[in-house]
Amino acid sequence: MTRQTADDEKQARLAAALRENLKRRKAQARARRAEEALAHEHEPAPPAQADIPRT
Repeated sequence: MTRQTADDEKQARLAAALRENLKRRKAQARARRAEEALAHEHEPAPPAQADIPRT
């Protein structure tokens, strides 16, 4: 194996690892957004402006 081929393979492995890492991070972010959306569905809605008593 020549030095150029070894460097090319190393670059290809690095590029593949970076792509996989980006996919994993995007999937984690999507999961967090989905969990937050579900959590907000179960919260009571804030009172409408007309429902707030005036002092």
